[in-house]
Amino acid sequence: MGKKIKAEPFKIKAVEPLNIITREERDKRIKEAYYNVFNLKADDIYIDLLTDSGTSSMTDTQWSALMQGDETYAGSKSFDRLQEAVERVLGYRYVIPTHQGRAAENILFGTLLKKGDLVPFNQPFDSTAAHINVNEAETVDCVVDIAYDTQTYHPFKGNLELEKLHRVIKEVGKEKIPFVMLTLTNNSGGGQPVSMANIKETKRAASKYDIPLYFDAARCVENAYFIKQRESGYSTKTLAQIAKEMFSYADGCTFSAKKDPAVNIGGFIAVKNESLYLDLISRLVLYEGFYTYGGLAGRDLQVLAQSLYEMTNEDFMEQRIQQVNYLGESITGAGIPIVNPIGGHAVFVDAKRMLPHVPQSRLPADALAVELYREAGVRGLGLGVLAFSKQDTVTGAVTFPETELLRLAVPRRVYTDRHMDVVSEALSRVRDRKDEISGLKITYEPSRLKHFLSRLEPL
Repeated sequence: MGKKIKAEPFKIKAVEPLNIITREERDKRIKEAYYNVFNLKADDIYIDLLTDSGTSSMTDTQWSALMQGDETYAGSKSFDRLQEAVERVLGYRYVIPTHQGRAAENILFGTLLKKGDLVPFNQPFDSTAAHINVNEAETVDCVVDIAYDTQTYHPFKGNLELEKLHRVIKEVGKEKIPFVMLTLTNNSGGGQPVSMANIKETKRAASKYDIPLYFDAARCVENAYFIKQRESGYSTKTLAQIAKEMFSYADGCTFSAKKDPAVNIGGFIAVKNESLYLDLISRLVLYEGFYTYGGLAGRDLQVLAQSLYEMTNEDFMEQRIQQVNYLGESITGAGIPIVNPIGGHAVFVDAKRMLPHVPQSRLPADALAVELYREAGVRGLGLGVLAFSKQDTVTGAVTFPETELLRLAVPRRVYTDRHMDVVSEALSRVRDRKDEISGLKITYEPSRLKHFLSRLEPL
C-alpha cells in the first residue's frame, strides 16, 4: 500500500501573481543591489525565502479580527483583548505591546542593562545581540558544542550548556549578569529547539544566583512541536499545554509576533513582576507610544490577540514543519549539505561544505545567496561572517563565526511544495557550477548589523 498523503489543512481564498524576470535581468538587479539581497525589490524576486518574519498569510479569522480593532488612544478594548490572550496562552499578567520584536528588545534591554554587563544565551540572533551591544553590554554564547556540528543529529541542538553558564557566572560575578536568555527556537544555530528539561535546568541554575530567565520567544510553538515529537512525556500533550509549561519557567519574554503567531506586524514584552512592568512602560511611552497601544494600531492589537490563540493550532503547525522538512529532504536528496536535523522555520545550507574552496573572508554564505538569486530568482539569507563576526574594539582583530549558513526561511501558508521543488532544483544547478563561485568582498559596511546594509562585489 502506498504512502498516505496528507494535504494542507486549509483552502486558498486569494492569490497573488508571482513575477519571474530573465537571468539577464536578475544579473542586472543584483548588481544594482550591490550584491546584497536585502536591496532587491519585491518585483525582482520569484520565491522569497529571506525571512518568515511578517511574511506569512493570515487566516480568515485573523482578517475578521482586523475589522474589530478599537482605535482608542488610551484604554483600547483591543489592548484588553491582547492582555487577556497573553495571560491565557502564556500565563503572564503584564503585557507591553510594541510594533515588533526589536522594539521589545529595545525597551527591555534599555531598562535592564548597564555598561559592562554580560548576557548568557544559548545563541542570540543578530539583531538581539546588536540591541545588547548598543547598551554597552555583551552576549556570551553558552549553547551546547554539538550545535556547531552541522552534520551530526541531536534532537535539541538549541540547548544551553549548563557548565558554560556556571563558568561565566563564576568568572564575572552575578552582579554583572542581569538575566539569562534562551532563544526558542535557536535561529542562529539552524532553527534548533531547546528541550523542556534544559529549560527547567537553566531556570534552576539561574535561580541559584537570583538571576532572572527570559525567552526570545518568536518561534516558541515550533519549539513546543519539537518537544512533543522528541522529548519523553510530551507526546500526548497539546502544543498549547507544552507552550504554557515552557513559559511557566521564565520570568518574562520578548516576542516578535511576526513569526509563530503569523501577524504582519507586532510584538510585545510579557513579564511577571509588576515593579519591572512599571519601569518598562515608562520607557515604552518615550519610544513606542502609550502602554495600551505601544506603536500599533488598534486593529493590529486585535489581530495579535486572535493570533496568539491560533498559533498553537496543531494542524497548521504540523503542515508548517512538514513543508520545511520537505524542502530540507529535497535539498539533501540532491547531495547538498544542510544543518541536521532540519529546523522548524527554515532550511540552513552549510555554505562552508558546499563551497569549500571559498574562505570565510570571502563571505561564502552571502556568495551562495547571490548565486541562488541569479540562478532562479530565489532569495535566501546568508548568515555567516557579515552577520556574526566580532571585532575586538582594542586590537581590531576579527573573530569569524563557527558556521557559514544560507538560511531559506519559509513563510507560513504562502508557498506550495512545488515552489519548494523549484528552490531545491535551483540549488542543485548552483552546486553543479560551484567552482565558478569565488566569493564576495565588502566595499562598504556600517558599524552594526552589517549584513543588512553592506555593499559587496564579486571577487
